[in-house]
Amino acid sequence: MFTGVVQGVGRIVDVERFAADGGVRLTIDARDVSEFRIDVGASVAVAGACMTAIRVDGSMFAVDTSIESLARTAGLDAPGEVNLETSMRLGDSVDGHLVAGHVDGVGVVVAMTQAHESWRLTVRVPAALAGYLAYKGSIAVDGVSLTVNQVVDTPRGCEFEVNVIPHTYRVTTLGSLIEGDRVNIEVDLIARYVQRMLSVQRLSA
Repeated sequence: MFTGVVQGVGRIVDVERFAADGGVRLTIDARDVSEFRIDVGASVAVAGACMTAIRVDGSMFAVDTSIESLARTAGLDAPGEVNLETSMRLGDSVDGHLVAGHVDGVGVVVAMTQAHESWRLTVRVPAALAGYLAYKGSIAVDGVSLTVNQVVDTPRGCEFEVNVIPHTYRVTTLGSLIEGDRVNIEVDLIARYVQRMLSVQRLSA
């Protein structure tokens, strides 16, 4: 489990492709992430996707990503910057919200506009995720815990808006987002269970 409070930005520096199954091995440099520590076998959220460290060498670590994960995520198939967060321990404070690291879908940035000292980020997600989004609900965008300020259903999908404060803008990859960028989306865990319970009730009615 994670909290969505990103520890810092690392960089995918190497992508080794597996010919047999289509997956990849990512080598990630976390040297710029303050106090980042990880052991072999530990969980780490990479751009919001839960991965397992299979090799650690100083500030560098490697994770294996399956073809299934690649098909359901964005930004894990090429070199570039990624948000990093190691898994929480029992007793840690949950400053964001409970995040599983299980990406529900890929969204597309519609706009990133400055609003006074903060920024307003608008993302379009597939219509299948619309039922999990609610005003003042929680959402994780590339692993960053955020609060939904607006939800609008459109013919092209569902658009939601979040506010990105200056600190988050500076210390995560959200500050580099532009229109058209793809981002990993994880809906709130509670919303998943509520949606499931409602669907079961409708079937049994």
